[in-house]
Amino acid sequence: MDLNRVTIYASEEALELVGYTLSELGLAQYEVIESAETVQRFLDESAAHWDYVEASEVLATRRPCVRVYLAQDEIGAGQLRRVRQAVEALRESIVGIDPGPLHIELDPVREEDWANNWKQYYKPTPIGKRLLIKPSWEALGENPEGRVVLNMDPGMVFGTGTHETTQLSLLMLEEYIGGDEKVVDLGCGSGILSIGALLLGASEAVGIDIDPNAEAICRINLEDNGFAPGRARFLTGNVLDEAFDDSIFGGKADIVAANIVAGVLIPLMPVVPRLLEEGGVLICSGIISERRSEVVRAMEDAGLCLLAEHEQKDWICLAGRLQEKA
Repeated sequence: MDLNRVTIYASEEALELVGYTLSELGLAQYEVIESAETVQRFLDESAAHWDYVEASEVLATRRPCVRVYLAQDEIGAGQLRRVRQAVEALRESIVGIDPGPLHIELDPVREEDWANNWKQYYKPTPIGKRLLIKPSWEALGENPEGRVVLNMDPGMVFGTGTHETTQLSLLMLEEYIGGDEKVVDLGCGSGILSIGALLLGASEAVGIDIDPNAEAICRINLEDNGFAPGRARFLTGNVLDEAFDDSIFGGKADIVAANIVAGVLIPLMPVVPRLLEEGGVLICSGIISERRSEVVRAMEDAGLCLLAEHEQKDWICLAGRLQEKA
């Protein structure tokens, strides 16, 4: 299936807000292009430590923007309408900074070009004390610390392991998996949290995502990491649907992980006690610092007490424990 590349031009100061707006729409896999001046400043400041090719001609064409890729089908058309509406709402509500043009451009892109070109930037990444995320097409190379290798190919869904929200989620899983836990992964994407949980010692993982592409990609990644199909199940569905049947998970979990965004996490909180054992742990990420208090309040209203939090580049990951009934 071919894609539409949606480019949203904005001021440098507004790029983070545009990216967050896309995340709130469930479009978490986006690309941020900084201005030529910012990139050149980085290169100038790093000249003593890096060798780089003179890039003036390339930089001259750069304009700050955020890009996201949408399918050329009915689902993608609906997503594009929501992007246009959200950007217009942002234009009307933004205060304190110059948002820039907030102009949207649309360009058709062949799927195979998008799917392969970005791979040159995806390299092995150590996470926490134990994990090493490795693109499935890369050779392992040196691993002097003897880290557990998590092979990953995100395909067309979110979950390379390079984003702060995913790294924070894996760090929390490392803290709370002691061995033999059942983990439910809400918004599983590429399956990176489900498979990471298994590598860290969980006995079972169940992932679910509203994107129908996720199931097949997760199963491929599970196999690439040496696990038999029975060690994890991947499903398509939306736990927020009124008709959703919780029994599809095959019982409650010791850990529920949700790397989504605050706008989804907050309505999700009342559902968590149905999926989590008493005394179990919720790990939720994808929270910008400005919305931390809202998510904590929703967590507490659902009967969870805050256990821990980690922050990385203004993204926050929270862990909460479901309190046992008296």
